[in-house]
Amino acid sequence: MANGVAPLPDPLKGTQMSNTANPVARYAETAVQKAALVVGIVFLVVGIAGFIPGLTTNFETMEFAGHDSGAMLLGIFQVSVLHNIVHLLFGVAGVVVARSFAGARNYLIWGGVVYAVLLVYGVFLSGDHPANFVPLNSADNWLHALLAIGMIALGLLLGRRDVRTTTGTARA
Repeated sequence: MANGVAPLPDPLKGTQMSNTANPVARYAETAVQKAALVVGIVFLVVGIAGFIPGLTTNFETMEFAGHDSGAMLLGIFQVSVLHNIVHLLFGVAGVVVARSFAGARNYLIWGGVVYAVLLVYGVFLSGDHPANFVPLNSADNWLHALLAIGMIALGLLLGRRDVRTTTGTARA
């Protein structure tokens, strides 16, 4: 404010919108992008941990794929090489899609849907079922239920467009 007079609004700038309305915001700028980034990092850590003896018990019994793998991440979650690779790919995807609002939102929602499908798969096709190619146990099923609910909720709640218009000055 120069000489006690408020500057006039710039007609070329018009109204400004928050960054959540910008389909390509800065890297991990919005809440949904940050959530996708955190989820992606967690999946990367889990994928790496699945290949570390000690963090994964019965490591020597790990199979490439299939329900016969005896390896247990943290002694709880049944894993295989393929299972760990999927976690790593899911993690990379989360880190990459954190660049955009829409990508992060879709990653969380559709990733949650994938985990819901894995939950159904684990409930009905786990154990010695001939169609079972993923090592899943009841702990995995509970985790997949929590991931499905959590990821979908994060995507829907944090992924809502929050468009607010503001003006630079008040008009008399």
